[in-house]
Amino acid sequence: MKKWMCLLLVALLTLSLPALAEEAEKPSAEGGSAAESPAEAGETASEFRDFQYVLYLGTNDKDTNTPVFTEFQAMEKAQEILLRRFGGYTIQEARGGWIDEGKAYQEYTLVIYLSDTTLDKVHEVAAELLETFHQSSILIQQNLTRTEFYSGEPSAD
Repeated sequence: MKKWMCLLLVALLTLSLPALAEEAEKPSAEGGSAAESPAEAGETASEFRDFQYVLYLGTNDKDTNTPVFTEFQAMEKAQEILLRRFGGYTIQEARGGWIDEGKAYQEYTLVIYLSDTTLDKVHEVAAELLETFHQSSILIQQNLTRTEFYSGEPSAD
C-alpha cells in the first residue's frame, strides 16, 4: 500500500510539471520569460538546467514494520553514507503514514535533497540505503531546477 501511495504522489507531481513549465515560459513584463531575470534573457536555458533529486527514505523495516534504527542512529547512518558518496547533502526529518489492510502505520522518514549529481549516482546511493535500512523501495523525485552556488560575487560564467 505504501508503495502505491508513493507512486500516486509521483504520478500527480508528474502530471502537474508540464503546466508549471508552461507558466514559467510565459513572457514577463520586462521581456524574457517569468523564469529568468533580465540579465539571463540572452543566455540559453540549457546553461542553467539542473536536476534536484529528492529521496524519501522510510526507516521502518520492510518485513516487520518496526524501526531499523533509533531516529538518531538513522540520521547518523544516512549522513555517513551521503557524505561518503557525495561530499554533501541536505536532509530533513519527516513523518509518514499510511493505511494498509485497515491498519494505520507511521514511520520516521528522512527527506534527502541532492544537487549537482546524476541519476545514476542517486540510484547507486539508493541501492545502499535500501540495503542498510532494509527497505522495499525509496521514492525518488527528479525536479528540473536551476542550481547556483552563490558566494557573494557575480559568477564569471
